[in-house]
Amino acid sequence: MAITEAVENYLETILILSQKQPDVHAIDICSYLGYSRPTVSIVLKKMKEDGLVLVDGDNHITLTPKGKEVAVRTYDRHTTLTDFFIYLGVNRDTAAEDACKVEHDLSDETFRLLKEHCRSIMGSKAE
Repeated sequence: MAITEAVENYLETILILSQKQPDVHAIDICSYLGYSRPTVSIVLKKMKEDGLVLVDGDNHITLTPKGKEVAVRTYDRHTTLTDFFIYLGVNRDTAAEDACKVEHDLSDETFRLLKEHCRSIMGSKAE
């Protein structure tokens, strides 16, 4: 499975939910993303086959090291871009929405340089 924008969003969601609650289930992902249960089940099955997530006997979903790497990378992009847009004066909700659109398409080089610039102008908040 290619790491598409949709897959990045699922992995990022699992990461966020796992930081907020002890166990993540498919229904949690449905609620968070606003997707139907069948849609989430299909994507989770494929992500499991591709070694991005594990699903145990109690249907708890966890990220594999490969899945976590993608999730952390995506979440870092999201939070850095959101903070930068807020710094520019964009309201928080719009900043988060725009960050979600941009985080998937920005090159690694551009993101790295943007993050370095954010650190220099915003201090530790851009870490």
